[in-house]
Amino acid sequence: MTMALSSSQWHEFMSTSSAWPFEEARKLIARDKTHHKAHRIFSTGYGPSGLPHMGTFGEVLRTTMVRFAFSQLCPNHSSTLVCVSDDMDGLRKVPGNVPNQAMMREYIGFPLTSVPDPFEEYPSFADYNNAKLKKFLDQFGFEYKFLSATQAYRSGHFDNGLLNVLYHHKEILDILRPTLRPERRKTYSPFLPLSPISGKVLQVSIEEYRINEGTVIFRDEDGSLQESQVTGGGCKLQWKVDWGTRWYALGVDYEMCGKDLIESVMIGKKVCRVLGGIPPENLIYEHFLDQEGHKISKSVGNGLTLDEWLRYAPLESLAYFMYPNPGRAKRLFFDIIPRTVDEYLGLLDTYPQQSPREQLENPVWHLHQGNPPLRKTPITFSMLLNLVGICHADTPEHLWGFIQRYAPDTMLTDEMKAWIHHGITYYRDRILPHKVYAIPSEEEKKSLLTLASYLKNPSFSEKDAEFWQHEVYEIGKVCGFTEGRSWFLLLYRVLLGQQQGPRMGTFIRLYGPLKVAEEIETRCNSV
Repeated sequence: MTMALSSSQWHEFMSTSSAWPFEEARKLIARDKTHHKAHRIFSTGYGPSGLPHMGTFGEVLRTTMVRFAFSQLCPNHSSTLVCVSDDMDGLRKVPGNVPNQAMMREYIGFPLTSVPDPFEEYPSFADYNNAKLKKFLDQFGFEYKFLSATQAYRSGHFDNGLLNVLYHHKEILDILRPTLRPERRKTYSPFLPLSPISGKVLQVSIEEYRINEGTVIFRDEDGSLQESQVTGGGCKLQWKVDWGTRWYALGVDYEMCGKDLIESVMIGKKVCRVLGGIPPENLIYEHFLDQEGHKISKSVGNGLTLDEWLRYAPLESLAYFMYPNPGRAKRLFFDIIPRTVDEYLGLLDTYPQQSPREQLENPVWHLHQGNPPLRKTPITFSMLLNLVGICHADTPEHLWGFIQRYAPDTMLTDEMKAWIHHGITYYRDRILPHKVYAIPSEEEKKSLLTLASYLKNPSFSEKDAEFWQHEVYEIGKVCGFTEGRSWFLLLYRVLLGQQQGPRMGTFIRLYGPLKVAEEIETRCNSV
């Protein structure tokens, strides 16, 4: 265990830690030179035209880590994480995974809060997705304040920002127009008025900006000239302008986003400055890739979903997957789950023996907000999968006797049952369908049966993993396997039906030498 440190010593270590959440938190501290605030605003955005997904989880999780690191460096500063739903956006297309498609098509162009819920559970489609978002965030225990953009526009929360955009519309147009296609430049406006006739969000030219009246003049879809207040929900902002205005109106200090939004971030910063605000600090993160290195797309359906990960592994392992170097692309597919789980468990096991400085660099410190659980994992997830396979287990209790034999002090807690259940499910769904057991040659059978005979020696029944690792290797040499790798490969292919596997000494200690011997004999005698 590490020594007890004073708060000043911990603060010193945190102030120099190279862990990325601390590096991001120090950006906020540096803002104090020009931006003195006792309360900080962290922000994330969400488009409620679809359900929350892996990226939503990653963005909120990573922002929460930075917020916690900041709270440790600046304990006298408070903060809030605001999760904004852009639910005043117009419906652009009907998602393919919702019912009542014909009805939904009638509401193309309407604010998402004005589109009926196709599931007939909430007042609007936005309300349905917002409820899913909040349930999603609550499921993972995130601390946040939810903000509906529609409510913010209609309640007057954004009025000061909207009037400021009207006053500075020429400067904002100068920022945006160079980034647009020539034909778009002629009609572009920061404001998207809501039609007083239909209620749609209109992409139309603004005929006149009336700063003193706080209104804009535009032609509606029927050609009629209309005048709308820019405040109170009469207009919404184009999204790049909306982003910068939101930063200004809410006083946002920190927000991260994907690398596809780099240009939008730069534009948002310029808009925020024009309005008189100080843009937030930003972290630009890389996107997830599929197994072939292609960007994951919800419409394409490649990659791995949040629900799929949580079917096969605990939430903490997914959080760990999100942690390392957000600026580096990560491949997200089924085969990485066992390795990720084992890396997480290894870091958890290592944590108590680390120095305070090392602990601050350990991802589990950030995943568990400075208080990771102090528990020793009896076996790795990969070993568990191999044990499930050879035992043909279908319940945690079925496996427990083997695990307890290996780690007698381990308790079968609900958490442990869930962890084992994940392993059983992963094996059944992802490994078993692809199993191909090797048929040993007559010479290979002789070698395998020699090992089986040795394993059945009752005087060796309680030997440790190191003993068995050495003995298996030596028996292989006696049987003519001069290279240990080919001998162990034969064991993996015949016993486990795979090209690689666990450390054989540990596996024998876990499963039991007599049962391994019986399995070898079964495999050799079945062909």
